[in-house]
Amino acid sequence: MSRDRPALKEWLRERRITEVELLVPDMAGIARGKILPTSKFLAGLDNDTLRLPESVFGQMVTGADADTDALTYQAPDMILAPDADTICVVPWYREPTAQVVCDCVDREGNPILVAPRQILKKVLARYVEKNWRPVVAPELEFFLSQKNIDPDYPLLPPAGKSGRPQTGRQAYSIDAVNEFDPLFEDVYDYCEAQEIGIDSLIHEEGVAQVEINFYHSDPLELADQVFLFKRTVRQAALRHDIYATFMAKPYEQEPGSAMHIHQSVVDASSGRNIFATRGGKDTRQFMAYIGGLQRFLPAAMPLIAPYVNSYRRLVRFLSAPVNTHWGHENRTVGLRIPESEAKNRRIENRVPGADANPYLAIAGSLACGFLGMTQNLAPTKPMEGNAYDSMRYQLPRHLLDALSRFRNSQDLRELLGEGFVDLYSDVKASEHDAYQQVISPWERQHLLLNV
Repeated sequence: MSRDRPALKEWLRERRITEVELLVPDMAGIARGKILPTSKFLAGLDNDTLRLPESVFGQMVTGADADTDALTYQAPDMILAPDADTICVVPWYREPTAQVVCDCVDREGNPILVAPRQILKKVLARYVEKNWRPVVAPELEFFLSQKNIDPDYPLLPPAGKSGRPQTGRQAYSIDAVNEFDPLFEDVYDYCEAQEIGIDSLIHEEGVAQVEINFYHSDPLELADQVFLFKRTVRQAALRHDIYATFMAKPYEQEPGSAMHIHQSVVDASSGRNIFATRGGKDTRQFMAYIGGLQRFLPAAMPLIAPYVNSYRRLVRFLSAPVNTHWGHENRTVGLRIPESEAKNRRIENRVPGADANPYLAIAGSLACGFLGMTQNLAPTKPMEGNAYDSMRYQLPRHLLDALSRFRNSQDLRELLGEGFVDLYSDVKASEHDAYQQVISPWERQHLLLNV
């Protein structure tokens, strides 16, 4: 239920909250913002003095400023507009503390159009114009590791209750998950306290790799939950003296971590899933949605594979797609259609990585599907058999290729906004430039004395 300001103040009073964290997801999905005493937070609500520089959206994942002309040099303040529906207790603090996700507006109350949360809202507004309501459910994978104090050294799996680290893959093993029961008990408790709706927990294919599934719901609500969940898992892991990482490819010789996004669209008036007829047949809109994902995903890749490391995951035979083909119950393609009854007909986009900003990953996937439906695109024939064997790479192989396609996509520019596409591309290009300054162990190992 939506909370107005008086209800928000009562919520804080009832829980005797002493501090409030104002969270703004930046381009990387990092929580930027500020921490205020509750009294100052409430005063700021009344006089619009909760502010943050617009330059936070020009920061790289390193924390440095990107080389961009898409933001003004003066870095004016934005006014933070807390979304009261997202406020919750931060369960890992001893002092009663709340956190709330914020939108960003200018002094006239207009939304800051480059903010990732606003980008998702913009895409959802286009669905509303068509009387459509998208529904999504992410599946988020992550790895556990020993603390890695020196980044020059590779990660090592952590020890669980037995005192022994995993030495091999244990896909779907109950006992392997039980090794970390104390950690996951904290994760579930923390999520319950924050009203994060997580469903099943499984051990994934990689060593010390886990997957958490979320319930189907509103895309903005799910993006908020994934944003908070990532922070929650990292905090819970630190409490147990290990790391949790959402890097797309943290371990050599292991599969990467994905953020698979199940998505469907319902008619906003009737609540009927428009992807299937009452008799269970696939609709024209369903086919067009697939066609949109096939055509536009390669250009939207920076939103779902945002780093150099992201493309290390997208390789053959390691449980990640390298193409935009689709198929029924086929996990070798980029777009899987799970077996379902008509009301649950959906598409699983298997391309996004766990490292993606959830607001932008969901926005990008929904944008591609929207373009497909509004342009009435036709998909290819469904893929039969192993797509790794029979199909070439169709997705960008590296970040610079992806950025070039993203910058030059007029359809995505129109849907997401010129200013956002330029700024986001500049941030990612600056991160790539920073990466290029680092000499890797592989280069020292094979080039130092051989070339």
